[in-house]
Amino acid sequence: MSLDESKQPIVIKRVVKHGGHHGGAWKIAFADFATAMMAFFLLLWILGATTEEQRAAISEYFQNPSAFSGQSQAPSEMTGEGTGSKPSIIEFEGAIGMGNELAPTPLAEEQIDDSSHEQDAARLQRLADLLNRALDRSETFAPYKEQLLIDITPEGLRIQIVDKENRSMFGLGSSQLKPYTADILHELGALINQVPNRLSITGHTDAKPLAGFNYSNWELSTERANAARRALIEGGMQADKIGRVVGLASTAPFDRNQPNNPVNRRISIIVMTQEADEAIHQETGGIADLTGQTDPADIQPPSTSRPPDPS
Repeated sequence: MSLDESKQPIVIKRVVKHGGHHGGAWKIAFADFATAMMAFFLLLWILGATTEEQRAAISEYFQNPSAFSGQSQAPSEMTGEGTGSKPSIIEFEGAIGMGNELAPTPLAEEQIDDSSHEQDAARLQRLADLLNRALDRSETFAPYKEQLLIDITPEGLRIQIVDKENRSMFGLGSSQLKPYTADILHELGALINQVPNRLSITGHTDAKPLAGFNYSNWELSTERANAARRALIEGGMQADKIGRVVGLASTAPFDRNQPNNPVNRRISIIVMTQEADEAIHQETGGIADLTGQTDPADIQPPSTSRPPDPS
């Protein structure tokens, strides 16, 4: 090797090998962003295209999913005689969810002229048909089918929840709802809320007198009717649908031949026709005129002392 060759500079070439495809994380982030924006604009559209009541129903559904629109309480998980063994969700027309689960078609959305007697009757008949199909399909309602009586009266669609031997809807001599009774009323409240008609709720007792000073079947039947009213509202029914709440004690027995028959202890819920509703308005207006009060709601009933519920 010559002297000139030994002084020749040595060049070292470094080859850096890069990996294959990279940088895909930004695509996932962008997809998430696009999905979020789509959901945001969908939310804006829903807020602009729905009413306040519809938005409240949507909000309530995601807090406590139910087969009904509006508010719905979680059904009891009790088991045994007189209780449902599965969640109390009624099935109706209109697919929702998976399988054979069905939801009711909002009857109020039908373009029905409320001033028409024929259309009013048709709406109540359809509500009766929906309720009858619900009782046939719901496993939860199976133990109570004999205690739920549905018929059409001149005042409207009547739903009666009657007592049965060894299966009462309330505690003995009490206005405290049994858990399964509350579940039934919750479901009924969500269903009844589908129509604009108002309700009349009546409490009935048997002829057995109560052992207590200044507390009789009159007070008991009225308090039971009010307990039913509260349970219907808890189930999603609007409070302004209540037209009348009364207690008739044992004056209108279901079984006139046996005044102490358990079926005489019942709650009668009437989804009233427009004519019946107008008649109540005239009646309450007359009460206001007689008492000199401008609002019948201002009329306060006399206070009564109630004995402790029997054990």
